[in-house]
Amino acid sequence: MKFLAVFKYGFTLIGLGLAAIAFSMYSNTHSFLDHAVTTEGTVTQLVRSYSSQNSGSSSYFPVIRFFTPDGNLVEFQSSTGSNPPAYSTGELVEVLYRPEAPERARINSFSSLWGATLVVGGIGLAFFLTGFSIILAGSLGKRKANYLLQHGTPINSQFQGVEQNTAISMNGRHPYRVLAQWQNPATSEVHVFRSRNLWFDPTSYLQDNAITVYLDKDNPKKYYMDLSFLPKLAN
Repeated sequence: MKFLAVFKYGFTLIGLGLAAIAFSMYSNTHSFLDHAVTTEGTVTQLVRSYSSQNSGSSSYFPVIRFFTPDGNLVEFQSSTGSNPPAYSTGELVEVLYRPEAPERARINSFSSLWGATLVVGGIGLAFFLTGFSIILAGSLGKRKANYLLQHGTPINSQFQGVEQNTAISMNGRHPYRVLAQWQNPATSEVHVFRSRNLWFDPTSYLQDNAITVYLDKDNPKKYYMDLSFLPKLAN
């Protein structure tokens, strides 16, 4: 499906993009720390900010005032807020700033220096792993299918029906899987096979009860159901 392709490649690219942003943020903070000097500031107020106009969720951002060595008064609002507030009015905090740009000062705390980088990087990692895992699963599935088609033992299994794989949902839809079974004449054991996920109902195309399945002779749990006779889903 085109939607699945957009989903997996889109998530992977978004993840890589966010990772690049996180790395840039890390580099900027690292450079800032290399040239920053330390002083003491005072929390003068806590600015309450809502996450959205219709949301009751809010955070408190401290405003800090400090003096540079030449006596200039500098006041800045921290870019990191929390609820409950991490600071109180009148509290003394350690401040880092670059002499050429004191208005860009930061509180000397882990959350103020690295919190945003970790959030962006974590979201990027989640996007990348989601998209890349789908790409990797598809690639490994194709490799397994090609191996079994070349080296597997073909057997004729009996078509049993079609089920929906409710463990997977894409755009509100569940894929279909073909069910077939085969009785091993050597052991009399019955093996049940499930096909790869299909994004259309193949029932009307399975009039013939025989479906070829390629088994790994060393491990019957590894198999590939050959459904190459089914029509292709249009994009």
